[in-house]
Amino acid sequence: MKLVHKIELLAPAKNLECGIEAINHGADAVYIGAPLFSARAAAGNSIEDIGKLSIHAHSFRAKVYVALNTILEDHQLSEVEKMIWDIYRAGADALIIQDMGILNLNLPPVPLHASTQCDNRTTEKVRFLEDAGFSQVVLARELSLEQIKEVAKNTKVPLEVFVHGALCVCYSGKCYISQALSNRSANRGECAQYCRMPYSLTDGTGKIVAFNKHLLSLKDLNLSAHLEELLDAGVSSLKIEGRLKDLSYVKNITAYYRRKLDEIFERRQEYTPSSSGKCIFYFNPDPEKSFNRGFTNYFLKNRNTQITSPDTPKATGEAIGNIKDLFHNSFTISGNKLIHNGDGLCFLNDKKELQGFRVNKVEGNKIFPAEMPRITQGTTIYRNFDHEFEKSLQKKSSERKIKVNFELSENAFGFNLTVIDEDNFQATVGAEFKKELSQKAQQENIRTQLSKLGKTIFEIKNININLSENWFIPSSILSDLKRNVIDSLLSVREISFDKSFSKIPQTNHPYPETELSYLANVSNKKAREFYLQHGVKSIEPALEIKMPAKPILMQNKYCIRYQLGICSKKQDCNNNFKPPFTLTTGNHQLGLSFDCKHCEMQITKIF
Repeated sequence: MKLVHKIELLAPAKNLECGIEAINHGADAVYIGAPLFSARAAAGNSIEDIGKLSIHAHSFRAKVYVALNTILEDHQLSEVEKMIWDIYRAGADALIIQDMGILNLNLPPVPLHASTQCDNRTTEKVRFLEDAGFSQVVLARELSLEQIKEVAKNTKVPLEVFVHGALCVCYSGKCYISQALSNRSANRGECAQYCRMPYSLTDGTGKIVAFNKHLLSLKDLNLSAHLEELLDAGVSSLKIEGRLKDLSYVKNITAYYRRKLDEIFERRQEYTPSSSGKCIFYFNPDPEKSFNRGFTNYFLKNRNTQITSPDTPKATGEAIGNIKDLFHNSFTISGNKLIHNGDGLCFLNDKKELQGFRVNKVEGNKIFPAEMPRITQGTTIYRNFDHEFEKSLQKKSSERKIKVNFELSENAFGFNLTVIDEDNFQATVGAEFKKELSQKAQQENIRTQLSKLGKTIFEIKNININLSENWFIPSSILSDLKRNVIDSLLSVREISFDKSFSKIPQTNHPYPETELSYLANVSNKKAREFYLQHGVKSIEPALEIKMPAKPILMQNKYCIRYQLGICSKKQDCNNNFKPPFTLTTGNHQLGLSFDCKHCEMQITKIF
């Protein structure tokens, strides 16, 4: 018998509404912020809402993961412990954490997932986390397909990878620039997004290499063309970034990946979704229509120069054509894209800045902006707001249904109705009713009455009528049978939900390192105890606790020199610029250093 691998599409939820719609649009699991201490401080949610989301998700065998992935201080540990118990009682299926101190708290048997903030780049690190009791590990975004294969080959823990959304330029968990420059810690969910700011780059002689460019701002990740490769590499959870994204983004991107995965599952039956139900979409999902800075596959295949968005950190959207004809208060665009009243269009002006405007009306092929921009022929126009598309997402845009089979049979006192769903859960109810033969054929009426499942999460696949005679059964009896058996099935599904329980063991296997600097983000005594019991001899406090004299503010696989064609390892390198290189933004000067052996870049502050 062929082994079947359950695959999880994991979608973000800013709030309860986003979480419910993520499930309705095909997510197998949703991750949502805890009331406090998540890596998106602006995306906290109440225990009550986490409970409501869990009930909705579990009806489809989908799961809810709660992000509690910041580093913690000693005075916060008791509050965190209590909150974890509250989250567990609310029905959440796992916690996503960064701080190892949590493992030494008094925890309920809730599974723990190792956040990408743990910087999970190596087989050794992932194996350590697996042995420590983690139920899932979120891999670093920077890993190549071959590196992912290597980790999967040498570990058994389920692996989660990001497949879509915003990219941090720095290794997750190793970015301190926001803390150093504005006292806002990314490791505490308060990132000030210095990577999206404009910088000027100068070399050691004072030459300007790049002026006022967004040199640290990456395009958005899109691995939709590589999903099958990721599954074959051993990945079991595919994650969409976006716990600050709006409802239309969550609907559109979740639906897009649901379709892509279902197409794979049709061909590759060794893969199957990890939850129940099929979605019917009332729109055509398209990632170009949602917020994006342009797309990249990052380092999945190889290092490349197409991963930044240097002109703007804002959403450019989809390219729709070039300016063809210009008039006093209107223009035409080449290409065949339909433009709608209310669309948001944008272009890069002569200063290479993104400039936007709203379409007031469209007449034939002429576009009339609300205010005519200064624009020239040949300029590329982008649409970053599709009015008609957004309207379609404001309405009900998807239904998710679980298929069921009905069987109507008789007993000594009347009739039974049995329902079996696609997960093989079943329920039977009976109705006492005196049997009388009908003069008219009853089959059509029976099928009509039983087929109407209204606003339930079920839809009919097949109805089997197993009666010895053409008995008369009133529509009211059929309706009662149907309502009662569906209620019973819902109760059976709720009672039998396979909730994961995972008690974290006390372990002492060796950590891959014996000395930890501030880069390990140890900010409380429980975390310190954890590392000591796993063989670490020397532990520095987190940068947020004690600022080192000259800290590394960013560790990056991304390299500015490679991006700009001045990499010393490239044969076609431009050697006109000499180190050391300096980044400047506002009053801040940042120094760059390069580990060319490992193709990494470090950013430090120049004091």
